[in-house]
Amino acid sequence: MKKIIISSWLLVIFISLSAQPIDHKLQQKIRHLVKDLHGDIGVYVKNLRTGKIAQFNADTLFPTASMVKVPILIGIQDKIAKGQLDYHQQLEYKDSLYYAGEDILGSFKNGEKIGLHKVLMLMLTTSDNTASLWLQSLAGTGTRINEILDSLGMKYTRVNSRTPGRETNRQQYGWGQTTPREMGTLMEKIYRGEVISKQASEKMIRLLGRNYNDEQAIAEIPPYIFVASKNGCVNASRSEILLVMAPHGPYIFSVETKNLKDQSWDNTNEAWVLTRRLSALCWNYFEPRSRWKPSL
Repeated sequence: MKKIIISSWLLVIFISLSAQPIDHKLQQKIRHLVKDLHGDIGVYVKNLRTGKIAQFNADTLFPTASMVKVPILIGIQDKIAKGQLDYHQQLEYKDSLYYAGEDILGSFKNGEKIGLHKVLMLMLTTSDNTASLWLQSLAGTGTRINEILDSLGMKYTRVNSRTPGRETNRQQYGWGQTTPREMGTLMEKIYRGEVISKQASEKMIRLLGRNYNDEQAIAEIPPYIFVASKNGCVNASRSEILLVMAPHGPYIFSVETKNLKDQSWDNTNEAWVLTRRLSALCWNYFEPRSRWKPSL
């Protein structure tokens, strides 16, 4: 009976995925671009106007790195919606919260006050890890965040770090794990007002539209186009999720990498160059008559 249930569940997933309309022309262009990368890559693109998708390894697991801050944001919004946190409430920084790195919050003195809304800004805009780990704790830890992700239909997207029972996953994927399709789907759900509430989703889109790290995928989008996004980077993994409000219809661009041979940190990094090319490809594909011409 157990085998029958599992087989039926897999059949449902297969039918659901196969039912999605494929943009074969864009998919072929993506596959051509990514074929020579020295590492693993997954891509998921969805035109939210037509519903058509293009994909490459879209259901493969990748490290989230700092993209995990999108699920943490959802966890905080859940607490705010329940009245357990207030967006403008004052928090007290403690030295015990410090996480080594170049974070702004980590330079605070013990006992200094800061608003929750500013801690959220630091997490999403500057990708401050001290702020992020503090917010993960305030959200109810990774355990509660993962419960919310599961309720949203996310089967693979999870917080691993500082989350009981996920140590093995943390050793393999780091802070969090996801797939290009699920990270893209999560962003689409936020865009459609389906996460926590319409009001909460709209707030999350505003917060995700203030990304300081704009030199890769975002750099290939005109500066006057709204983009909600989050990057995630560690030595062997460079990833991004974008919601681009293009004139002819919004689209999702989700790119994730791992096992990268090139682990350099300047803009000539192979994965970052490829990310910019993929982003430029999508923009030119969806907006062929745009006066804006990406740099690549």
